[in-house]
Amino acid sequence: MSATAMLQLKQQLSKMSEKQRQEVAAFLHRLKQDSPAWQKEMSRRMTEMDAGKKFKLPKTLARA
Repeated sequence: MSATAMLQLKQQLSKMSEKQRQEVAAFLHRLKQDSPAWQKEMSRRMTEMDAGKKFKLPKTLARA
């Protein structure tokens, strides 16, 4: 994505209502969850949890 396109996207997002921005955020979160890297990381964490290991969620995940 070009810098100009990114700027236009940011400008459009800033004009959206809170509800619309929440919908966009949910859509982006779903895209992230569909990635093989996300699925691999979640699988690793579940394996650790099943083994009784404890871990802290990164701040970015804790807010999601």
